[in-house]
Amino acid sequence: MIDQQSWLKAWYEGRWWLWVLLPVLLPLSWLFSALAASRRQTLSTQAKPLSVPVIVVGNIAIGGTGKTPLLISMVKHLQQKGYKPGVISRGYGAEAPHYPYSVTPQSPAEHGGDEPLLIAMETACPVVVDANRVQAAEHLISEFECDVILSDDGLQHYKLSRQFEICVVDGARGVGNGFCLPAGPLREPSSRLAQVDCVVVNGEVSDAIAQQATTEPFAMQLKPAYWGQVVEPLSQYDLQPLPWDDEAIIRSNAKTNTNELEAVTGIGNPERFFNTLSNFGLMFNTRVFPDHYQFCAEDLIYAENNVLLMTAKDAVKCKSFAKSNWWYLSVQAKLPQGFWQSLESFMENSNE
Repeated sequence: MIDQQSWLKAWYEGRWWLWVLLPVLLPLSWLFSALAASRRQTLSTQAKPLSVPVIVVGNIAIGGTGKTPLLISMVKHLQQKGYKPGVISRGYGAEAPHYPYSVTPQSPAEHGGDEPLLIAMETACPVVVDANRVQAAEHLISEFECDVILSDDGLQHYKLSRQFEICVVDGARGVGNGFCLPAGPLREPSSRLAQVDCVVVNGEVSDAIAQQATTEPFAMQLKPAYWGQVVEPLSQYDLQPLPWDDEAIIRSNAKTNTNELEAVTGIGNPERFFNTLSNFGLMFNTRVFPDHYQFCAEDLIYAENNVLLMTAKDAVKCKSFAKSNWWYLSVQAKLPQGFWQSLESFMENSNE
């Protein structure tokens, strides 16, 4: 059976077996694309306008693109400008006791999901999860008096009326082989890039992406911000020197074997995280779990005597059973001034 990572590598890097399967998969992709277009047209006409502007931050491809760090930076920027943003999300992989469900920094990850919990912790803004994103948005407006809604993902959730669409693309992987599911990684054809208000590229902007977009894409860089201890999610340690090399920490973790580094991920694009660690000059063993994987203590018992490194998104799911020698790397989205001017212009026009 072909697992998730094998499909992703085939779609983005090419594999011989995928080309063998294309005669069967391509007709399904064409059908998928036609149904996606029909669905968009039908549901968009049913979208109920909300009393505040809605910004959707999403993508058209399967796999991680860097949406969450971008959304966190946008929330902080809007807060600094005096707005009261709220975030809605599907809460993928989680099961809340009720819906709509308000996620706070103290919420269990299994109730709200990893990305909503991370957003709540990083921004302290209201976050609500619900498969019905319209209901989630209305809850934010009525209960928290939010004056702008940001949708974490949901570009294809067309029942949600929106005034500004941002599509995030991975600069290294682009749109893969360019096919829709199941022959390729796309939820919608790449022509969708010409229909959104803004394209953000995580990394360098390729000519192929620039030609597809109607406006000039903005290049985003995800820069390491700080190290944190998984047992203390709000802790912050400088990037250098490496905190687990600090003598005081080593003394407090006397049984820790710091000669071995383990890196684990449960994200859509694990190679991006591993490459970031390599840029620190680190050598480490790797283990990859599926995106949004709900970790348990038994999954990571192999690393309990070594220093374990993970992303902030994974860390929020491991706090309850984490060891003191487990660390996460927080990243921050850096964007050009033109992006922020575009966002501010939209907000000013929406309030006229």
